[in-house]
Amino acid sequence: MSTTVLIGAQWGDEGKGKITDILAQKAQVVVRSQGGNNAGHTVEVDGTVYKLHLLPSGILNPQTLCIVGNGVVIDPKVMLGEIEQMQSKGISVKNLKIDARAHVIMPYHIELDGLSESFRGKGEIGTTKRGIGPCYMDKAERSGIRMWDLINPVTFEQKVRENVILKNKIIELVYGGKPVSADEIITEYSEYAKALAPYVTDTTPILYNAIKEGKEVLFEGAQGTLLDLDLGTYPYVTSSHPVSGGACIGAGVGPTLIDDCIGVAKAYTTRVGKGPFPTELFDKTGDAIRKKGNEFGTTTGRPRRCGWFDAVILGYSVRTSGLTKIVINKLDTLSDIGPLKICTGYKKGGEIITEFPADLSELALCTPVYEELEGWSGDISGVRSFNELPQNAKNYIKRIEELCGVRVWMVGIGPGRDQNILIEA
Repeated sequence: MSTTVLIGAQWGDEGKGKITDILAQKAQVVVRSQGGNNAGHTVEVDGTVYKLHLLPSGILNPQTLCIVGNGVVIDPKVMLGEIEQMQSKGISVKNLKIDARAHVIMPYHIELDGLSESFRGKGEIGTTKRGIGPCYMDKAERSGIRMWDLINPVTFEQKVRENVILKNKIIELVYGGKPVSADEIITEYSEYAKALAPYVTDTTPILYNAIKEGKEVLFEGAQGTLLDLDLGTYPYVTSSHPVSGGACIGAGVGPTLIDDCIGVAKAYTTRVGKGPFPTELFDKTGDAIRKKGNEFGTTTGRPRRCGWFDAVILGYSVRTSGLTKIVINKLDTLSDIGPLKICTGYKKGGEIITEFPADLSELALCTPVYEELEGWSGDISGVRSFNELPQNAKNYIKRIEELCGVRVWMVGIGPGRDQNILIEA
């Protein structure tokens, strides 16, 4: 594995947590490099389901060093809640390191997130209202509070009092909301600081030395390519960079230190929130996929929008992240659904395009061009080799591979650690 970046190749929710958990069993270091607790990874181990939002999925492996990098925004209360959850289940978190440069989500970020979404009305973005965007805004504005500030009481109090003056003016005068209390924040967060201080350090030399020593390092992505702040379906995106390049910035390593980039996709397409979705299904087939695939958000519980597999999107992810191999998850969900469809291009006016549009208004005018494939029947969740799959299931995977130009390396046929088919090169 050497140094591997694992990213979502669609709109997120592709099952990256399970693949991360599988790879983390061999990895010596697992790194989370972007996003916050707006992301959710569901991992099932020996029948126990773990829902992780900030902790790297490698935390389930006691020998794996887990790093939360400088590009992550951290809600201390959520982080401590996850740590306590792991400890209550007998899982050690002594292998956790949090970068001192990571920014802290404050109560006024959460308040502003909800107020700004309400202010937008019908034009709302569909954020999780967990303060992620406003925290990244402060980071870009250079007024943010970092983990290093949090664990230094004098600096923390000074920055909180300075920020609260401005934030309360925005909360009250712009949005008509209730002001936050600097004193209450300082009191509450000082307790979080004491609990988190043992984990906080400069993680960049630790990571660099691990790579130079030849250790197996896995960079765990959150969200997905089409939620990237620059390359996604803006403005219906997240506030960070889920593409492979974001791992370098968010973990403090150079691109020449990355050996492999793996993209994870579902055998169909889902997304949450607003924005154009060319292959979205509004019929009983879409409902069946949602029900069989349990397509409800790990973090929010929101039902996901479901549609046919979109090869245009996956090709875009291959190009923008330099993917070297692909994982196709939830193939089992499509059993008994057929006939199946794969989107091979978009029709816009009288033109057929095969590149994902940069302009959201252009994407909204696109209708999918489909190729139909025969489906298959029966439960495939117990299959453990590619050759044992129904022929039509194999044809489906091979067609995805042909359309995207990158090898399908693994196929997921269930939520368990062992419900995966590794396809030999």
